[in-house]
Amino acid sequence: MEPGSLIAVVRHRAQLSQGELAERAGTSRPTLSSYEHGHRSPTLSTAARILAAADHELTAVPIVRFEERTTRRGRTIAVPSHLPRLPPAQALATVRLPLHLHWSAPRRSFDLRDRAQRARVYEIVLREGGPMDVLTYVDGVLLTELWPDLVLPREVRAAWATVVDRAMTEAA
Repeated sequence: MEPGSLIAVVRHRAQLSQGELAERAGTSRPTLSSYEHGHRSPTLSTAARILAAADHELTAVPIVRFEERTTRRGRTIAVPSHLPRLPPAQALATVRLPLHLHWSAPRRSFDLRDRAQRARVYEIVLREGGPMDVLTYVDGVLLTELWPDLVLPREVRAAWATVVDRAMTEAA
C-alpha cells in the first residue's frame, strides 16, 4: 500500500477530516491532501507522525514466507519462515474449518477461546493445511503456548520445531 493510501485509510478509520488530521499532525491540509492523492510522498518520519496523530502506529511486520517440506509418504507440510500473528478477534473466533481441512465433521464449529478446541484446530491445520490456512487460523503466540501439548505426527512436529523453538527463544 502506498503511503498516501495508508494515510487516507487511517484518517477515515479515525473519522477525521483532512483539516482535522493536518492540524493534529502539525502540517497543512493541502500537504496532507497531496500525500493522500500520491502527488507527494511523505518521509518515513512524517508518515509516522501523521499516523500517530490519528492514533495509529507505523510498524514493520515481517512477511511470512512458506517452505514446503515433503514427508516420506509424499504429503506436503507448509512451514512458515516465522510464526504469524493474528488480530485478537480472529485468533479467538468461533470457526468452521473448510472441507479440505476437516472432512469428517464439516459442520462442526470450534471456539478458539477454548484451549482444547484451539489445540484441535492447530493440530488439523499444521497437519493438513497450506499457507493460507496457517495465516487464517494459527496465531504464533497461542501456538507456542500449546506446542508441548499438541498431538502431531513426528514429521509435522519436526518440520515446525525450528520455527516454534526460535519464537520461544525470542520471546524469552
